[in-house]
Amino acid sequence: MAMASFAISIFSLATVAPTCKNYRPFLSQTTYSFKSISIRASSTSLDYSTPSSVNEQKALKPTKTNYWEWKFKDNVIDVYYEEHEHERTGPQKNILMIPTISDVSTVEEWRGVAKDILERSGKLNLRATIVDWPGLGFSSRPKMDYDADVMENFVVDFINEISSSVGGSFVIIFLVSICGTLGLNMGTSTKMKSLSSIENDLLVFGGGHAATIVGRAAKKGLVKPKAIAAVAPTWAGPLPIVFGRDSSMQTRYGLLRGILRTPGAGWMMYNMLVSNEGAIQSQYKSHVYANPQNVTPAFVQSRYKLTTEKGSRYVPAAFLTGLLDPVNSRDEFLELFSGLEGKIPILVVSTEGSPKRSKAEMEALREARGVSKFVKVAGALLPHEEYPSMVAEELYKFLQENFEVNA
Repeated sequence: MAMASFAISIFSLATVAPTCKNYRPFLSQTTYSFKSISIRASSTSLDYSTPSSVNEQKALKPTKTNYWEWKFKDNVIDVYYEEHEHERTGPQKNILMIPTISDVSTVEEWRGVAKDILERSGKLNLRATIVDWPGLGFSSRPKMDYDADVMENFVVDFINEISSSVGGSFVIIFLVSICGTLGLNMGTSTKMKSLSSIENDLLVFGGGHAATIVGRAAKKGLVKPKAIAAVAPTWAGPLPIVFGRDSSMQTRYGLLRGILRTPGAGWMMYNMLVSNEGAIQSQYKSHVYANPQNVTPAFVQSRYKLTTEKGSRYVPAAFLTGLLDPVNSRDEFLELFSGLEGKIPILVVSTEGSPKRSKAEMEALREARGVSKFVKVAGALLPHEEYPSMVAEELYKFLQENFEVNA
């Protein structure tokens, strides 16, 4: 798995070996009219005229881009989001898509799926909002103690903001790499309102760690989705899934995390492990994408740019060392799904080319309690980005089977 040789050398306090070949820089958006959200005008310099991924040429240009101001403890974080829609009349269903958590996490991962689903919608008036995680993508990246609690707080707060601003039913699509049991009274956003008024209209699609976070929040009653779809679901970060989480390893993870967060040495290590085009290309070709030919120079350059922003190393440091893992074992992972059995339909989308350990966790859900449908598609850890049409087809079938999407 990711960074295995480097981690071994770090943990043995030997020379740092910059072998990022196995490190997974990832693994975790819906459209709404944010009427009552505190918003800042978009100042992003994104160039939508030039595709930045193998699928970007087919993806929608956003109808609108903006920032949502999220207040968490003493931090104010500008969270980037973009909206996609077709001009249709009639009642509107809204889709929220959230990218995977990784050092190269970005809203761009979901654009191809957003385009495909909107074009399949027929008479249904669909909108899709894609939102970046705090500290990743095009959101601001303050230095703070990121962990699974912080990320779940963000998800719940953002859903509440959407819920208080948008009428009608909506779908939520998550693609993240996080899991765990979280406390949710730490962060606040502007003009928060309860989810109770729309608790029967929320659908959640999630990938990587994201589905685990949503499942945990749903099990605790913090969100009340009508359905969940988990795309390439995972729950363990790159190092814990390889080396485990005993006390000795946790100490070493803490050491590595501390170094990555320091001003001088942290940047040097981060540049060697993550923020270079060679490492990113190697990661995508070895286990993030299934087809190495899809990893083009232009695509690698676009992802490299994301790693050069100020503060870009703080979330990856937490993800790599397991702080963003919402559960600690496969048993806990399965319990999240079984705890929702009989309450909501759950789709699991596994992939043919996932790394061995990640695939084992996905396959554990094949016959798991609470899983209504299990399908497999081409791809590895980012099937929604590499093969958006395939993933969109399965998601749309799920909607057809459980909801009147053709009405």
